[in-house]
Amino acid sequence: MNPTVRVAILAFDDVEALDLAGPYEVFTTASRMAQRAAPDAPPPFEVTCVARNQASVRMRAGLSVLPEHSFADAPPADVLIVPGGGVDAMQCAATLEWIASASRDASVTASVCTGAFLLAASGVLRDGPVTTHWEDIADLRMRFPSLDVREDVRWIDRGSIVTSAGITAGIDMSLHLVARLADEALALRTARQMDFTWTRPD
Repeated sequence: MNPTVRVAILAFDDVEALDLAGPYEVFTTASRMAQRAAPDAPPPFEVTCVARNQASVRMRAGLSVLPEHSFADAPPADVLIVPGGGVDAMQCAATLEWIASASRDASVTASVCTGAFLLAASGVLRDGPVTTHWEDIADLRMRFPSLDVREDVRWIDRGSIVTSAGITAGIDMSLHLVARLADEALALRTARQMDFTWTRPD
């Protein structure tokens, strides 16, 4: 019996709504599909939303979310998802410190869109191939010249670090992680349940 994979998704003011909600939907839907097939088995994923405190977080488009955990009481995560949005979070020392700490406990740290900036600012990303939203490629290269920033890819999997391009690419990346951490059949069932066409490398 495989243990449940604990997924933590970071929330912060001005986060891109789908950067957070897309992965949340993928992992929770994967668990629902798995338990529909095997009701007595533990869920493959347990998902929580974590923010600096448990106050409401206002997303970029105005939607609000109530985090389940603060940095102070968040349990260790096996998978850490860092979404993008407004990069003002790069100026928050507490957020960067938590990303660095949570990443050390996680077996996989992943970013969606401009979340790559947060991974770089926190020291989690120091070099090697990464990607981000097409509109932010040049800025990421300028701010963090040691990174090998790639264009025209949906995600890059480096084992313990995975980065994705913009917004819906985070859904593609999350389905990839479901396939990698559980199995491909579950990822395909999840994409089907979400009525989502999963874009994968050729």
